[in-house]
Amino acid sequence: MKACLKKNSTLLGTTRMLRSTHQCGRGFVVLILTFLTLALLSGINFEKRARVYVSGEVASRDVSADRDMLVEDAQATQARREQVLLLQPPVYDLSFTPYTQLHSRIMDLFQELNEVDPLRKDSALSQLMDELTPSVAEEVILQMTKPDVQDYVTQRLLPFIRENLNAGIVADIRTARTGKSGAVIRNQDTGEETLRTDLSGLPDVHSFLTEVSTRLRKDKDLTPGARRALNILVSALISPSLSLNREATTLRGNAAAESVEPVYHHLQKGEMVVRKGDRVSREQQIKLQAIYNVAGERVRWKSVLGAFGFSLLLAIGLFIAPSGKPGTPLRCKDLFLIALVLLIFSIGAKATYLLAARTSDPVLLSSLAYAFPVAGAVGLVALVFAARRYCTMGLLLAFFCTLMFHGDITLFLFYFLGGMLTTWLVTRAQNRQDVVWSIIPLTIGQTIIWAASAGLAQASLGDIVPQAVAVMTSSVISLLTLFALSPVLELMFGYTTRFRLMELMNLEQPLMQEIMVTMPGTYNHSLVVANMVEAGAKAIGANSLLCKVAALYHDAGKLSHPEYFIENQFGGKNKHDKLAPSMSALILISHVKKGTELAEAHGLGQEILDIIRQHHGTRIIRYFYQKALDMGESPRESDYCYPGPRPQTKEAAILMLADSVEASSRTLSEPTPARIKSHIDTIIKGIFSEGQLDESELTFKDLHKLSENFLRILTGIFHQRIAYPDSTNPKAPGSIQSAPQAPPKPVPCLKSTPKEVEEFQETQLRR
Repeated sequence: MKACLKKNSTLLGTTRMLRSTHQCGRGFVVLILTFLTLALLSGINFEKRARVYVSGEVASRDVSADRDMLVEDAQATQARREQVLLLQPPVYDLSFTPYTQLHSRIMDLFQELNEVDPLRKDSALSQLMDELTPSVAEEVILQMTKPDVQDYVTQRLLPFIRENLNAGIVADIRTARTGKSGAVIRNQDTGEETLRTDLSGLPDVHSFLTEVSTRLRKDKDLTPGARRALNILVSALISPSLSLNREATTLRGNAAAESVEPVYHHLQKGEMVVRKGDRVSREQQIKLQAIYNVAGERVRWKSVLGAFGFSLLLAIGLFIAPSGKPGTPLRCKDLFLIALVLLIFSIGAKATYLLAARTSDPVLLSSLAYAFPVAGAVGLVALVFAARRYCTMGLLLAFFCTLMFHGDITLFLFYFLGGMLTTWLVTRAQNRQDVVWSIIPLTIGQTIIWAASAGLAQASLGDIVPQAVAVMTSSVISLLTLFALSPVLELMFGYTTRFRLMELMNLEQPLMQEIMVTMPGTYNHSLVVANMVEAGAKAIGANSLLCKVAALYHDAGKLSHPEYFIENQFGGKNKHDKLAPSMSALILISHVKKGTELAEAHGLGQEILDIIRQHHGTRIIRYFYQKALDMGESPRESDYCYPGPRPQTKEAAILMLADSVEASSRTLSEPTPARIKSHIDTIIKGIFSEGQLDESELTFKDLHKLSENFLRILTGIFHQRIAYPDSTNPKAPGSIQSAPQAPPKPVPCLKSTPKEVEEFQETQLRR
């Protein structure tokens, strides 16, 4: 057994490596090139530049915006910044240094005048004499030598000067600058800032000296000469304490101006900028210039890179499941199909947009966008792929078609949700008539989706009626697209779509007719297995239709030698009794190969062909292998193993389990629900322990659900019936009293006798 598994595992690994490095490699490159092509197509500008009309000129045609954009009004922005500069208050520095210097010079002057030799070089007295004329200096010095004058200065004049300088004195009130919001006074010593709304009340040096002179005249204790000397001294030593800081004012003004947001004009897609015959205003000229500049870009490289990046991110869903594990391997033709569908519908969307854009009618453009059959394209791929992949394809198609129509999020949501609605209807259809009648719920559903998107986009009343008609048209075109292209998928790519699967269930199919007539026992077995796999697949979310059709054809290879299979012997002589064990095993194994050949010849599709090839996995035919050992031979396990590979999908694994359970269940005597359940669990655990389910993505939870559904189906098949009594003769055959009560036979499960186990294995393995 180990040798058999090792040989087939090595072969399977080699096959997978070749597929991933050769076929899928080419398909992956094609897919990447498709994304790049569509990203370039969405970023290329095919439109002609609109003419720019200057302000005051009369427009000769209508000009509308083809997209949403923000247009900066540089002139309005500059005017707003200049206004902010005017409102910005200037910064003035308030310093105590002028008073400190004045106080220090007066004190030094008094000290020198009170000394014996006051005329020292660089003394305060000599500096004062240099600043004044000799006659004025002598007059001032004479008055300053008097003790009463010195006392007046130190006790009354200097405190007055300090109070005013600390409050702030400017050099000249006529040149003092204030903003409309006042001025900022910044204290250089404490760092505090205060806002003064008006500087007109501040004294300047000239007005302060006038105030000092007035104060001196009112003082009766001073002589006229002393008043004159003090006026001259203060005028010579006073300096302003409040000065304009031009650098700080400029820095603050620039910062405030830079914080002003630019003035933008918001252009919406389809907005009429100027109509024919209207005189162009300055604002309209700015908008026209912006449209002209955008139209001049032949390739919008930023948009191209963004579209390519998002397409790669969305495509991850094609290869990785939500759990983070790699999904079922994509074949080369799968990637080719994905690329082809994206190219056809994206290029179609771009061509439709360009044709509509030539009319310059925004209503027509939006209506054609809603009429484009993206939902039909998503429904088409749902005929082939499972839910995760057709959802990813829905995102990719909605994304690229929205880009081609220069749409917004509302159009993207309409495309994606409409596609999901179509897939929901298609995957639940049992025949083509169901798909035809799905046009009613599809139209209603897409109308509801459009109504929500129209409300979100705040569509105008003039757009509602054309768009509503376009949505209804989209439903019809989507179904027509579905019917028209589904046969192409079957012929060109060899896919078995849901429509094809529905056709294969028809009993009039030639291969099905041959199975029914030639192998009625195998046909009956296939019907039971089909019911089992359908119930199990629905329980775990697998493709129930594919499982059911594959179950009907999984034993078609027995047509080459039907009499060698026990269900077709009908109690006759077993032909294996005259054959060597190796020959019997070869005949049983060959039905897998013959089945794949018949499936290919009758065009059943690659999916069913793969399931037929995998439904026995690499299991060993234990009965004939043991028989060869009992006969004294030295058989190789690999000669008694099915070629495989082991089940690669959930559908193939479900069929393997149902086939083994149904075949072996016919050996049960008095199959009560408890015995059937024990028997199902034994078979499933045996297949699982052999490692046959390792590559099928089935979980323990899935196996539990499958066991429950198999039990439900088999219990219904093996239900007990009562014998109806003969009212005239209680002892007659068929009455309850005359019905033979056969003793129960042991069930071939874990507690069965060796002989019963051997009979059970023989019946199972001969299948």
